[in-house]
Amino acid sequence: MSALISRTRFSVLDRSRTREGRPPGEALRDTVRLARESERLGYHRFWVSEHHGVPGVAGSAPTVLAAAVAGATARIRVGTGGVMLPNHQPLVVAEQFGVLESLFPGRIDMGLGRSVGFTDGVRKALGRDKGDAEDFAAQIEELLGWFRGNSPTGVRARPADGLTVPPFVLAMGEGAHIAARLGLPLVIGDLRGREKMRRGIDAYREHFRPSPWAAEPYVVVSGTVAVAGTEEAARRLLLPEAWSMAYSRTHGTFPPLPPAEAVETRAMTAKERGLYEAGLGGHIAGTAEQVAGELETLLKETGAQEVLVTTSTYDREALLDSYRRLATLFA
Repeated sequence: MSALISRTRFSVLDRSRTREGRPPGEALRDTVRLARESERLGYHRFWVSEHHGVPGVAGSAPTVLAAAVAGATARIRVGTGGVMLPNHQPLVVAEQFGVLESLFPGRIDMGLGRSVGFTDGVRKALGRDKGDAEDFAAQIEELLGWFRGNSPTGVRARPADGLTVPPFVLAMGEGAHIAARLGLPLVIGDLRGREKMRRGIDAYREHFRPSPWAAEPYVVVSGTVAVAGTEEAARRLLLPEAWSMAYSRTHGTFPPLPPAEAVETRAMTAKERGLYEAGLGGHIAGTAEQVAGELETLLKETGAQEVLVTTSTYDREALLDSYRRLATLFA
């Protein structure tokens, strides 16, 4: 076992991906089952995501789903990767996490992002625009203020007031500077843009200002990691997500995951094929030995303290097997 890998925290982000022919509720129940297994295997955190109006993702209410996950587990930290702050009033977000922390003290994380709806129609339905990085920074500061009792109106966020829920910034580019300026842990990806990711991490560390939330920089690198008995089997785990991504970029909608064998025989346009092939690259995939080598390289390059794994595939048993094989490298 690599000493570097064994002293690194490994966590899971599950996006509750739907599968062809299966109802959304099944994807949500699968997320809860995966959380239980992740806890058993020794993963540090289990996070859920926020997406709206996406056929391929059932997770639209992350704090609700986080409550179900926390209630079904006992020790693993539970949080969001993330709550998309432009979609919500900071007071409401503070209240939601205050409830979670009150119900599951010492186990809740608050991952925050600035992405909004996938399409113009979703953004219109949400009544939100993305805004710029400074808007996002101001929203984070307001949100954190509710936990510190800072309110110009005298209103208190109940039960958040006085509680400590660790905040994380999900970011690339400008977001890394925001995390540094506010003194917050940084979650950064994806693994396909290694050079851009390293620049973001370097900037974060260079400009980090200690805060009540973090005394020193803390970096979580996020991406897909697929482990199987053979290199080819690991690669097949990537096929459903790569096809769905290619389809979304050519049709404007993100579909449920198809089986790998269906992807292999599916007709694609030249543009779809190019996007699909590109989507298969830049991930960490292979046998346990191959993955260990790639993870060691990643950790040496980034100096990250934690890896957040976001793998999605159609075959749930193969996905669970991948997480089990990965756990043998660090547990």
